[in-house]
Order: sequence, then structure tokens, then C-alpha cells
Amino acid sequence: MNIEQARAAMSHPAFCGLTHQHLGELIEELAPGWEARCESGRYERRQGARRRQTGGGPKYELVFTDRVLATLVHLRTGLSHLALAVICEVGSSTIGRAISEIRPLLAERGFAVPDRPGIRLRTLADVFAYAATENITLRIDGTETQVRRPKAHCPGRRAFVSGKRRQNTIKTTTISGQQGRTLWSGAVRPGRMHDQTAVRTEGIADQLRQHPTVKAEVDEGCRGLANEFPDQSTTRRPGSRRTSTTRR
Repeated sequence: MNIEQARAAMSHPAFCGLTHQHLGELIEELAPGWEARCESGRYERRQGARRRQTGGGPKYELVFTDRVLATLVHLRTGLSHLALAVICEVGSSTIGRAISEIRPLLAERGFAVPDRPGIRLRTLADVFAYAATENITLRIDGTETQVRRPKAHCPGRRAFVSGKRRQNTIKTTTISGQQGRTLWSGAVRPGRMHDQTAVRTEGIADQLRQHPTVKAEVDEGCRGLANEFPDQSTTRRPGSRRTSTTRR
């Protein structure tokens, strides 16, 4: 499989999750920000202005379009860096750098609001303000993703060992609406961190205090949050859509 065939496969909605029209719009929107970051990095490395004409110097192994596609496929399907590297005929480190470059650009766009074209939720405060205005019950949960084991003798190595999964993971706090649509995804934390600690670190408890009308559903890992805000938070039982109010 050559790069053209790989690009055609990854751009299919089944892999990237976007139609060709939306994918083109996304690439066009992200390209200026990516190029600006790359040029800023090059400026710092050479400690001065460009000495060659634009386009000079070594070329990227993956062009910007392929970097976006690889990132979208990784986020949607969980395909590993190594597998994507085989598809794109590059090294796994190249895929890792591409994903680390594109993910911040995607995060800065925020999350789209259903039936509200042009409005995006970029911060946690935006999400709670939107929930208060639209009377939406938020669903708060932590997700864990397995990662490669850190190098031996690396400081903080044990922080990634999840007590629940017994694997090296990273944990992300996610908030969705009543229909399951993602409205916010928090900063990545080491997998050993408890869900309750991650929620408080993100500032969700502070937002509940500032928005007393907002209701939230949490899982058993965040029972302490439901205990602190019994009138706003309810605890979901594992494997059930029903919620039960948590007692003090």
C-alpha cells in the first residue's frame, strides 16, 4: 500500500469519522495554525530569521493532510502508532510527533453544540454555562487509555500504573450531554490518579458551586462528588441507565 492508497483509506468516514466535505474544511481551518507553530519552532532552533527561500530544506515525511488523517484515525479507532506507521510507510516516532502536533489544534477548536451552528464549547466554564442555559444534565466520567510503559528508573513511572486495569494508562475526564454527545474532554492525567481526584483537579467541583442549577450524573468513582453535591449530582450504577441519589 502506497501513501496515496493509505490516504484514500484513512479519509473514508468509517476511519476518520468525517465526510469528505467536513474533512476538507477541517484541514483548511487547521493548516494556518500548524504552519505558524512549525515556523515558530524553526525560528527558535535557528535563533533568527530564515536564511533560505520558503520551501528550502528537508521535507516532512508526512504532509499536513496525512498528519491530520493519522490523528483522526488514531482518536476514532484507537489504532496504535506502530500500525499507522506501517500504513503510512513511516516510523512510529513520526506518527507520534504528528499526533502530538495535531491534537492541541483540535482541542483549541472546542466541541460543537447540537443545533447551534457556529457555537463551540472550548472551556469547562463554557460547558457549565451552556448546561445551565439549556437545562441539560451532564454526564461526567473518566476514561483510561493504555500507553507504553515508561522507561526504567524514569521519575514518576509508577504514576501511570492503573489500580483498576493493572496496566500503564492515562486518564481523561470527559463530559457529555444527555444524548451521549461529548461536550468537553479534560487534561490527560496519569492512570494511577483516582477519578475523584481527577475531577477535583479539573475544577468540576468549583463549577458545580458556581452553577447550582446544573445537574450531573457520575459513576461510582466520583461518589464523593455526589456526596458533596447531593442536590445536583446522582450516581449511576454500573451496567444500568438508572441513577440513584447518593446518600450522605
